[in-house]
Amino acid sequence: MVPAQTEMTCDVLIVGGGPAGCWAAIEAAANGAKVVLVDKGYCGSSGATAAAGTQIWYVPPDASERESAMASREAMGGFLSERAWMAPVLDRTYESVNRLADWGYPFPVDETGKQQRISVQGPEYMRLMRRRAKNGGVTILDHHPATRLLIDDGAVVGATGLRQQEGGLWTVRAGAVVLAAGGCAFKSGALGCNVLTGDGYLMGAEAGAELSGMEFSSAYAISPAFASITKTALYRFASFYREDRTLIEGAGSARGRSIIARTLLKERVYARLDLVDQEETKEILRRAQPNFFVPFDRRGIDPFRDFFEIRLRLEGTVRGTGGLTLSGLDCATTVRGLYAAGDNATREPICGGFTGGGSHNAGWAIATGSFAGTSAAIHALRQPATSTGRHVALARQHHTAIEPADIIKAVQAEVFPLDINYFRTHAGLTASLETLDRLWEEVSLAQADDNERALCLREAQAMLATARFMYRAAIARTETRGMHRRDDFPGQDTTQHHRLIVSGLDQVVVRPSAIDPGEYSEAAE
Repeated sequence: MVPAQTEMTCDVLIVGGGPAGCWAAIEAAANGAKVVLVDKGYCGSSGATAAAGTQIWYVPPDASERESAMASREAMGGFLSERAWMAPVLDRTYESVNRLADWGYPFPVDETGKQQRISVQGPEYMRLMRRRAKNGGVTILDHHPATRLLIDDGAVVGATGLRQQEGGLWTVRAGAVVLAAGGCAFKSGALGCNVLTGDGYLMGAEAGAELSGMEFSSAYAISPAFASITKTALYRFASFYREDRTLIEGAGSARGRSIIARTLLKERVYARLDLVDQEETKEILRRAQPNFFVPFDRRGIDPFRDFFEIRLRLEGTVRGTGGLTLSGLDCATTVRGLYAAGDNATREPICGGFTGGGSHNAGWAIATGSFAGTSAAIHALRQPATSTGRHVALARQHHTAIEPADIIKAVQAEVFPLDINYFRTHAGLTASLETLDRLWEEVSLAQADDNERALCLREAQAMLATARFMYRAAIARTETRGMHRRDDFPGQDTTQHHRLIVSGLDQVVVRPSAIDPGEYSEAAE
């Protein structure tokens, strides 16, 4: 029996329905393009943002405030960011967040009645974005995960994937494709991140796109041992303790996180939000981040008074930096017709080698989504979609009896441990890569017979590919810079003030790429 098929043609195909994908879809449609958006889950409720609240890099166009905003993370990011990117991202984020207010987003107000537009609650934000996209004429296909891109004469001309609810397959041919499928958290259980498995990285690499910043992927968030919530910002009000309840000196949510990680290698760690002593402040925190407190309230734990066990949960490139390389503010990748936005695109231009946390990452999603959607529409309308295109796939594919869950566990065993991924050494990275490379030889060409296994297998392959990209780059950067820590190279090396470009799949190649340090350089510091 021939499986059911969905066949469509459009100008711009958006892969991913988070903030970046929705902004891309809205802007592409506003520029006159016929737009289709496909999402692995339900656009508006799946993904990291929809499950939580987030701050936004929202800075008024005041010269001193903008200067402070741009300078704030340059040193932490190893001076790999660029003012030529920061300024337009700040501009577009400011404009777009003001549009959110015009669209009716219920920003909170201060005591004077002025809206505070520095954060959003994910459910309200993403419901609004879905509605705006649909009202703008965007066709949304929920539960339609993309699995492969279509290529014609070296250009990306669409994608194919699975129809998770109806069964069968879909194919959408397009004049341009925007990858906004999110980063990779390796199914670590971080809130909202289980659909974020690096699918866009794998599809992009298969098409010949390059990646950058993949060594800056060791982002671990503090979370209760009993819950998936990873709101690290609130831990700035916490003290950290050993099992015997003695204080861990120097431990903290920001600069003291390495001390927490070192302690976790030997024993359990506990926290308590005991740096808050005002009841009014406690109530403010509860109103600002209500979902942080839900798992505590369900267990009868008062995090301001009671000790609770914590862990460091890997968030990979979701809160890290790496992703597909962009050729410029048009958010084009190194493959014609293919654009990237949000966590699918490297955030090095605004964050360097350090996490953008919530605020920078949210601004990046808004700005790059908008830039990519506009650019993809312009490209597509100049070169309409054709009816041709082949899958990006190798002819030697074979069916396999390998369980996708086993592949995922094997990858997690190499990327979760703090003494491999957080505290990196040549010996540890090399040993892990040997395991990952052997696994890639076994499963990279595998196929599955049914939709459910096919999606799980594809996610496993994407996580495996992402881990190999990360560790190849990590071995090549023989220094400590940003969030990339090399225990065997603890200092920052001024001769390595460059980006590392990663390409290839069976043979992953890493090469340095010079950047313009702009007004500031690490040497000047």
